[in-house]
Amino acid sequence: MESGVISVDRWRKGSQAYFLTHMHSDHTRGLSGGWSQGPLYCSRTTASLFPSRFPGFDLSLLRVVPLYSWTSLSLRSPSSGSTVVLHFMAIDAHHCPGSMMFLFRGDFGCFLYTGDFRWDADASDEARTILVDAIHEFPVDILYLDNTYCNPIYSFPSRQVAAQLVADIIASHPSHDIIIAVDSLGKEELLLHVSRILNIKIWVWPERLRTMHLLGFQDVFTTDTSLTRVRAVPRYSFSIQTLEGLNTMCPTIGIMPSGLPWVKRPFKGDDKLSGSFLTASMKTETISAQKELEAAAVHKFHDYMYSVHYSDHSCYEEIGEFIKLVKPKSMKGIVVSSSSYVDPLYYFGRICGANQPPQVLLMRPDIAYEFQAVRIKSYSATDKTRVLEKEKRWKRDSHSSLKRNKKRARIQVKCAKILEVD
Repeated sequence: MESGVISVDRWRKGSQAYFLTHMHSDHTRGLSGGWSQGPLYCSRTTASLFPSRFPGFDLSLLRVVPLYSWTSLSLRSPSSGSTVVLHFMAIDAHHCPGSMMFLFRGDFGCFLYTGDFRWDADASDEARTILVDAIHEFPVDILYLDNTYCNPIYSFPSRQVAAQLVADIIASHPSHDIIIAVDSLGKEELLLHVSRILNIKIWVWPERLRTMHLLGFQDVFTTDTSLTRVRAVPRYSFSIQTLEGLNTMCPTIGIMPSGLPWVKRPFKGDDKLSGSFLTASMKTETISAQKELEAAAVHKFHDYMYSVHYSDHSCYEEIGEFIKLVKPKSMKGIVVSSSSYVDPLYYFGRICGANQPPQVLLMRPDIAYEFQAVRIKSYSATDKTRVLEKEKRWKRDSHSSLKRNKKRARIQVKCAKILEVD
């Protein structure tokens, strides 16, 4: 497919149709309340978040895409002016509420764009079955892959297991207040699991509570700190300094659920989860491979801080299994500016018969040359300072600087009509 037809998670002018995989900020950079470049295709859940995330956005531009059914669009070739028929299907990406993968096909071939995704044991059988059937009929030429953890050093348990580890930590500290670092969207299943297992409510900040209500979670979350000892706080406010300050008032521990190591060195003190189900199961001399994985998924970095490998991205092993399932002719990583970027062809090129790149760590490729068919995610938002520095550098290299709309407003119930895709 030539450029100028569609864009996925990129919002610059010049495409005829735009696709949003999910509502995380690193995929919406460039969207704003005044954006009006063309029709925008997304899930119903993602569409419901637009009024609060982008006040003033023209909701008539949104096209709600159903899961697991083919949709057709008639577009125009920028070079010849002839009609280009695009067929696409949305598949649950199991990343965060409303996240979707997009499978595109047409005269140009077939390609699959995963967006951010987690393809673990908790992924639905329906998603697997539909995807297998679709790619059996239409083999994938190019796989645009979430390669966030495309490195053998990243191995972590399923989210269900990791959520239980978080609940174990909380249960082993019955006299402590607990803070859990989360983003503005995602990790809802973790918080629900903790609430259900420990039979407690979870405190969230007011904006997050409005998002929870939009997602249909009415009774589990609260903004009243007197009702619970467990609080979910914005990730950017989570720090050792914050925890030290809180401990001057009340015993408090913090939990960072993430696939990435949050700090370089774990705490050298007593990191036993005294009284937890996890510790009790570790006291046998023989530990199964699963228990070893669970033990490695919990790190104590400070007197007051734990990190648990709860991730909404696929780990290395899951990425490999997904590639074996899809069997693409070629593939490209969608995370191309991270300092730890690894071209997925380096480890998995043999699966699709491609030549193995000579190096593991690659510099950021020229996007205009490397990705002409689809405009894709090309930055990491995990470090705000690093992102700002990269944006300035890219601007000097003649790339447009994309502005993030940081306005926050109350949710407006009255909305313009949001079209559904048949």
